[in-house]
Parts: sequence; structure tokens; C-alpha cells
Amino acid sequence: MGIETSCDETGVGFVRDGVLLGDALASSMDEHARFGGVVPEVAARAHVNAMVPMVNAALGNAGLSLRDVGAVAVTAGPGLTSALQVGIAAAKSYALALDVPMYAVHHLAGHAAADTLEHGPLPSPCVILIVSGGHTSLLLVRDLVDQRILHLSDTWDDAAGEAFDKVARLLGLGYPGGPAIDRAARDGDPRAIAFPRPLTGPQARGQELEFSFSGLKTAVARYVEKGVDPALTTADVAASFQEAVVDVLVSKAILACRMHDVSTLVIVGGVAANGRLRASAEERCAAAGLQLRVPPMRLCTDNGAMIAAIGDLLVRAGAPDSPRDFSVDPAAVLHRAQLFIPEEVLASP
Repeated sequence: MGIETSCDETGVGFVRDGVLLGDALASSMDEHARFGGVVPEVAARAHVNAMVPMVNAALGNAGLSLRDVGAVAVTAGPGLTSALQVGIAAAKSYALALDVPMYAVHHLAGHAAADTLEHGPLPSPCVILIVSGGHTSLLLVRDLVDQRILHLSDTWDDAAGEAFDKVARLLGLGYPGGPAIDRAARDGDPRAIAFPRPLTGPQARGQELEFSFSGLKTAVARYVEKGVDPALTTADVAASFQEAVVDVLVSKAILACRMHDVSTLVIVGGVAANGRLRASAEERCAAAGLQLRVPPMRLCTDNGAMIAAIGDLLVRAGAPDSPRDFSVDPAAVLHRAQLFIPEEVLASP
């Protein structure tokens, strides 16, 4: 059983031997929309209200009972502290009541594991582009649960999803920004405005894989303030901004594959549901001779199935369960899929 409560979705899923048996998801997004972003205490209260109904719904969808649960995995970080605490409290309660092992796992490892539910085990090695509301990273992965994960790059400032939210607010498109920009961009011209591609070109030597979207967001804000060309529509601005983000993400991900002699690119995270990102990555990976793997859209955003998937991998790898006294790690860096594990495991290569 996997439990996910890092932000505004309450997710529960059940996975056995790499197969998703059933899951359920509740979102409090509508409650946050009037604030223009996620309010942690509102999210935490929503998790409390949704947890038991989601467990019961996921069990029903999977055709299981609690007696069938052999282990519990839960997101312990990164995420909103108060939201994470709800999921951890629930996971500890179920694990104790059922007398089964429990695994504290990294949220981003769950995103990576989501792809295995659709496409099977990850190739070794592979490059994973994680792109979400709070994270934009390139990772070199050889084994998701048995070996340390190498960070090739991260974002210096705004993650891509944050930039989408902020630009959507500038354009009056509402929250969440990713889907709103994606919808608006369908009626716009992606070549209408030459927005900058941050940290690209000769001036970025030595930083070719790093990300920064704050300057791009500022460029959009200045363009909107000046109203340079009244003939251009909001859709044109949205499409041009989206194209700049997608161009940067795909270019750097393909470059990472070339630099590390990797033939498979995996794109995961909430922004991986963006239609233009999926289409551009498919086209450019095919041209570069790379295999592209992207989970189905419903598994891109936060969900319990991805946490169950990483828990299932840990169980099958014989990983030691986490101590029962662990707490949240809201700023956890992804080096291993499992958090709060014995020192002897951390010492392994």
C-alpha cells in the first residue's frame, strides 16, 4: 500500500510485483484556487478528511481487503510539513495495526517509479527528467532502489511548474497554471515572441545542464507590462512562453543523455502531463535516436500508485524497513529512494 500526501492530493495505491492493482485520489485543488496557490493547513485538513475514504476506495478498486496488505510505503519528503505528517501518521497506524513493514520513501523516487507501472523496469542506466511544481532535475539512474542516484543538475530558482503558475497568474489564466497555460497555448503561435532560453548557448559553458526559469518569468512579465504588440493575444504569449520552457527542458535532457552515453530518457512529474512537452520530447528523441518513456498522464501528477510502486520495488529488493520513529523530511534531497534507513545501507556504494 502506498500513501501520498506531500501537497494537495491524497493518494492511495496498491501494487504487487510491478502491477498496479488499484488506486484512488482526492484533490483539494479547488479549495486552494481562490488563494492562487496551495495553503499548507488547508491541504492538511483535506488530507485528514480524505485519508480513510481514499484507502477504502483504493481497496475496492483493487478488489482487496486490508488483510491482503503486506507492507506500507509513505511519502516522508519532500513536501509540505503539515501535509506529510498526515500521511505518515496514517501509514504508521496501518502498519502497526496490520503488523507489516513500513517504508519511508522520497516523493521524487515515486515519480520515477510511476513509469515502471506502464513500461516495466527502468533501463540501466537511464536519464530521468523530473519536472514538477517544486522540482526540475536531471538524474542519472542505474538502479532506483539499490544504488545512489546521481544528480546531474537542478534548478537554480523557480522550478518549471512554479514558472507556469506565476505566468498563468500574470496572464489572468488562473490556478493551477500548468493546465491553464497548456490550454491557452493551443490557440496561440509558439513563435510569436522570442522569449529567452535560460542557461543555453556558449555563455552557459559548464552549466549546460542547469535550469533557471526566474528570468524567463520576468521576461514574460515585462512583455505583458509593456504591451509591445497589441495584435498578439494572450494565447500567443502563453504559447511562446510554453515553447521556451519546453525547448529548454528537452534540449538539456537530450544533452544529458549524450554526455553520459545513455540511450533512454524518462520524463516524470506533474509537468510531464503537458501536451507540448510530450510531443516535443517524442519528436526530438526520435530524431536523436533515443528511447523516450513518459508515464500516462494520470500517473504524472502526485498519486498513491507511484508511492506503492517504489515500496513494491523496495520490498522485492529486500530493503530493510524504516524505523517506526521516523518523521518528516520536508526538504529531502533525492540520493536514495528510501529515507531513514540504517547506516550500513547508507554506507554501501
